Amino acid sequence: MEDHIATRSDLRGDCARCFGLCCVALPFAVSADFASDKAAGTPCPNLQGDHRCGIHAKLRPKGFAGCTVYDCFGAGQQVSQVTFAGQDWRTAPREQARRMFEVFPVVRQLHELLRHLTEALTLPAAGPIHPDLRRALARTEDLTHGTPAELGALDVGAHRQEVDDLLLRASELVRAGVRGKKKERRGADLMGARLKGADLSRANLRGACLIAADLTGADLRGADLIGADLRDADLTDADLTGAFFLTQPQVNAARGSAGARLPESVVRPVHWTAGL
Repeated sequence: MEDHIATRSDLRGDCARCFGLCCVALPFAVSADFASDKAAGTPCPNLQGDHRCGIHAKLRPKGFAGCTVYDCFGAGQQVSQVTFAGQDWRTAPREQARRMFEVFPVVRQLHELLRHLTEALTLPAAGPIHPDLRRALARTEDLTHGTPAELGALDVGAHRQEVDDLLLRASELVRAGVRGKKKERRGADLMGARLKGADLSRANLRGACLIAADLTGADLRGADLIGADLRDADLTDADLTGAFFLTQPQVNAARGSAGARLPESVVRPVHWTAGL
């Protein structure tokens, strides 16, 4: 089993192998992220017959920035091609289509866990618990191959808690030796905080609210960013080298620049340099 994130193509969304499930299964409401309302199980009006987005190249100007920051972590193609063996929801019986829409968010959560577990196995400092991480990875993999009925009945929240406890142990090993309360920002409300140039290296920012925070030039090297809300946070010239459990959706939701340093597990969003 591969341990490097970059080799896990199954943990990246492949829209060509999906039936636009995220555009149907998930709801959204009028906000800064979406220009209109949509109920769960209802196709987005921008979804075309070939399961492609009709405004994909203009999502931000059209008011659908929320779509540009979303990533299913490969759950779309898993549900479309494996769980339902290539059955298109458009031609499936209504009950089966409904089950697809229910299962998709469950598999998305499992794939996000796979992504974090895979990354944890690349962290040398977490070596003492690599066997536990591999077992959790195998167990989570098995769950993703469940039948629609099994996935629908899965207590995914309980499984997430088990995995999160393990990921926290990995984080503690990686950040061992860090002292001071300033490094413990788990779940902190830092919305709009002025953190320009702040030393947050190897900080615990798990689940922290960093919406619209000014992190310009901040030192986030080796920080644990799992679940941190980075919507509209300014990462201009920030250093996130070695930051871990940071996902592409989190980065996509933030603002940044060509000068920001990112970990290898994510790529620089186009809108950071395109002025969008």
